[in-house]
Amino acid sequence: MSQLNRQFLLAQRPVGPATRDTFSYVETPTGEPAPGQVLVENLYLSLDPAMRGWMNDARSYIPPVAIGEVMRALGIGRVVASQHPDYQVGDHVCGVVGVQDYFLGEPRDFHKVDPNQAPLPLYLSALGMTGMTAYFALLDVGQPKAGETVVISGAAGAVGGVAGQIARIKGCRVVGIAGGADKCRYLVEELGFDGAIDYKAENLHAALKRECPKGVDVYFDNVGGDILDAVLTRINRKARIVICGAISQYNNKEAVKGPANYLALLVNRARMEGMVVFDYAPRFGEAVKDIAGWLASGELKSKEDVVSGLETFPETLGKLFSGENFGKLVLKVR
Repeated sequence: MSQLNRQFLLAQRPVGPATRDTFSYVETPTGEPAPGQVLVENLYLSLDPAMRGWMNDARSYIPPVAIGEVMRALGIGRVVASQHPDYQVGDHVCGVVGVQDYFLGEPRDFHKVDPNQAPLPLYLSALGMTGMTAYFALLDVGQPKAGETVVISGAAGAVGGVAGQIARIKGCRVVGIAGGADKCRYLVEELGFDGAIDYKAENLHAALKRECPKGVDVYFDNVGGDILDAVLTRINRKARIVICGAISQYNNKEAVKGPANYLALLVNRARMEGMVVFDYAPRFGEAVKDIAGWLASGELKSKEDVVSGLETFPETLGKLFSGENFGKLVLKVR
């Protein structure tokens, strides 16, 4: 094919926030698939807080992106050439396609999606890794029971918004922590949360006491840092703390701040457990079935924040860490 492939490569490992200088922008010939390969025209890319961690040369649940390598990203595209028996031209697929116009290679762990069943960005949010993370982190790790109080940080973000709605569907009292009056209003009025806390405008400890008068049974943590510390002061006996993310810490230039109030776990015989969604891959089908049903019935809503233009990638990624995004952040390639 004669088209050029625009790519963002990791140029250096950032200290602090990733910026445009973190990446190098190149244009290369698209190429043709060899046997067993596909050429996919990327349509939408998922921008996630985890991408900042993938840039660090540190031990993690997945190898870091190498210097000079296309920046890793999950995405959805259309097969435009194929020498793989399972994929035909015109198929829409989801997989790790990278921050580029075209993916060329073996479709490892790719799966097909149907644009006639749902808008494509939805397969990167509630029907994608976002929804899988919210579903299994809350239900398998958090194990909420009807009538319990569930607190969600980063509640207006991609995972937090879905997790809070699932907790509500399961009969829990749900309190969301978010930044700004508009986001807090959205949680209560649109997503059906029982209460919301604006961490930017009110005292967190007083607000937690107000919204969680009977304490906290499940805390779904997306942010870490001071908010985690504050919630630990309100946990009940046998509480479950789900460590899904720690976005407040990802751009630290110093060591990550650990929980100062961790002895609350001892006093309350509570449990804190980390969650990585890839561990649940064999069970994704059950989550998709439940979430699709809730979407169809109107019990669950999905909000996507779609930004257009591959060329905006570095600045658009930064929206995750400034709190500018509202819902699941998706980059429309063209």
